[in-house]
Amino acid sequence: MAILNILEFPDSRLRTIAKPVAVVDDKVRQLVDDMFETMYEAPGIGLAATQVNVHLRVVVMDLSEDRSEPRVYINPEFEPLTDEMGEYQEGCLSVPEFYENVERPLRVKIKALDRDGKPFELVAEGLLAVCIQHECDHLNGKLFVDYLSTLKRDRIKKKLEKKHRQQA
Repeated sequence: MAILNILEFPDSRLRTIAKPVAVVDDKVRQLVDDMFETMYEAPGIGLAATQVNVHLRVVVMDLSEDRSEPRVYINPEFEPLTDEMGEYQEGCLSVPEFYENVERPLRVKIKALDRDGKPFELVAEGLLAVCIQHECDHLNGKLFVDYLSTLKRDRIKKKLEKKHRQQA
């Protein structure tokens, strides 16, 4: 396993639309394992392959406190099951140290493949629904900051650009 480099906003590679996984093979499973290791090390609760500069439709997630509920979503698709929206404070490993409220549907249905390539469906609510939508956004080149006002997004962008310059 390996710790992968996480791209940070405003890196343009985060805007790449991920391609579907054709076959879930050992290479994809290795990516999944590396993504889990990277996510746990960061630490975070979700990671999309786009964030580690691999443009395949792969997401890993673990919302548990003790890393006991690893979830894998390959080629995930979701649809809202309600018009009811909820606001959650979201953060992102690609937008470190910034948290903002984002409004999303409270209940969604997900279709995906597991790490063995078997299809499954799941109805998600609350934090799980928010995380799935957030990670699927990454696969479509979208970040949670895109839901914010231009003023807030530009402020975050400037602060992260300054941080990147200081680290260079």
